[in-house]
Amino acid sequence: MEVKKLCKSTSIVTINGIYPGPVLYAQEGDRVIVKVTNESPYNASIHWHGLRQRLSCWSDGPAYITQCPIQPGQTFTYEFTLYQQKGTLFYHAHISWLRATLHGAIVIYPKTGVPYPFPNPYEEHIIILGEWWSMNPVQLEQSTLASGGAAPSAEAFVINGHPGPLYNCSENDVYSIDAVSGKTYLLRLVNAALNTDHFFSIASHKLTVVEADGEYTKPFTVDHLMLGPGQTANVLVKADQSMDKYQIAMGPYVTAKNLTFQNITSIAHFRYTSADLSSMARPATLPFYNNSLVVNANMDALRSLEVTNLPLQIDENFFFTIGLNVGQCNRQNPNLTCQGPNGGIFAASMNNISFTRPNVSLLQAYYNSLHGIYTADFPGLPMKMYDFVNGAPNNSPNDTNAMFGTRVKVLEYGAKVQLILQDTGTVTTESHPMHLHGYSFYVVGYGLGNYDPNTAKFNLVDPPLMNTINVPVGGWAAIRFIADNPGVWFMHCHIEVHLSWGLSMVFIVKNGDGPLESLPHPPSDLPSC
Repeated sequence: MEVKKLCKSTSIVTINGIYPGPVLYAQEGDRVIVKVTNESPYNASIHWHGLRQRLSCWSDGPAYITQCPIQPGQTFTYEFTLYQQKGTLFYHAHISWLRATLHGAIVIYPKTGVPYPFPNPYEEHIIILGEWWSMNPVQLEQSTLASGGAAPSAEAFVINGHPGPLYNCSENDVYSIDAVSGKTYLLRLVNAALNTDHFFSIASHKLTVVEADGEYTKPFTVDHLMLGPGQTANVLVKADQSMDKYQIAMGPYVTAKNLTFQNITSIAHFRYTSADLSSMARPATLPFYNNSLVVNANMDALRSLEVTNLPLQIDENFFFTIGLNVGQCNRQNPNLTCQGPNGGIFAASMNNISFTRPNVSLLQAYYNSLHGIYTADFPGLPMKMYDFVNGAPNNSPNDTNAMFGTRVKVLEYGAKVQLILQDTGTVTTESHPMHLHGYSFYVVGYGLGNYDPNTAKFNLVDPPLMNTINVPVGGWAAIRFIADNPGVWFMHCHIEVHLSWGLSMVFIVKNGDGPLESLPHPPSDLPSC
């Protein structure tokens, strides 16, 4: 579809000719069937982010993990049940960087007759935070990987596809909400951005968080909220200010050192119905781009409304480091192809293993017992222990290289898992939004510095249940889940360039007893590679 933005015409891939894509509305417990026909020139697949895909791993969507991509001209039908799920989630392409424009919200209402655990809002609005490039996202990924260096900055941040008045040729390309004084609004926030965490705020208005990642929370009120790519939140906003027009603002949260990034705020409007349309909007403030204190305070306040199935006894205790790497230049034309630090090539890893994407589907390889596609030897601990945050190797590219492989960790059905995610200082410490497919997990602890089991404080009373956790910059997060959903489940950083560089791994959860604990046979229309 041809779209004109920032003074340029750009051809983008869309779903049904809509950007952002159409909203998928459903109710808890519904069976959902989505027929996807690929009319684009690129391989495609759709991931239903945050849907736990109970016994429907074949429909999870990440290309080469649970399916071969849907090739141009092909069709695949996704089918899944919204078992014990409600709230705001989203879907997006899960191959190359196509999710830049291929994304849309999922809104799951409670069962009929079941109220929200907060007063009914006057209206609901979906707000999708995104990033805009005029360059084709498939070529963008290819050129970034070919350069060996960092990804280019987004040309604009967008709110529901609109950059807002601070960008060139965009004074009328502004999203707006009409507000009635005295009413309360539910905003369903989705961060669908590719490579940047984002702050969000509304001038002069408080945000009361009532849900995160599709799970109800104990309400808490903030001036600013930070969402990493892949995270969603529901917030209540009361129109309790004077009749005027107020900015809704979205801007970057960037914790990596020496990273160039877009720093122009995207603006939308929260406009009272009798406000003067020609008046200047009251300005919204955002935290300074690297203000981690606001982020950590948000996380401190996040608590589950109800807790079920939190594992207190642990069967598997894992420790994964996450971070960046720089490898030696082994390419021709190094000025063009080795643009990482000190003439090296960027990579990223978990436990210093950079994931190599296979050329067939891992789920099919596992289901059909194909050999030579992956190895079941992903390490549960780092191969070397050191001061991960302050004493990490940093003589790029001499001591910062990763090992490469398609390595998985196999879990017994029903295993109670604890996983420590530790940020490292190789190249740079950085906040990483880590996403697990097929599960929500309890975030039982997090902190700054190196994880120390003797001093770490855990919340085993009301920890938040999430599907994407922003591991603190120079810190750690502890998550727990019960491996009761058989299949092949991707875990990765939701910053797209980090995923492309290999910051990912795979869990294989074995079958339990009987058909209700076993992976069903593949659908008949599963795409072939």
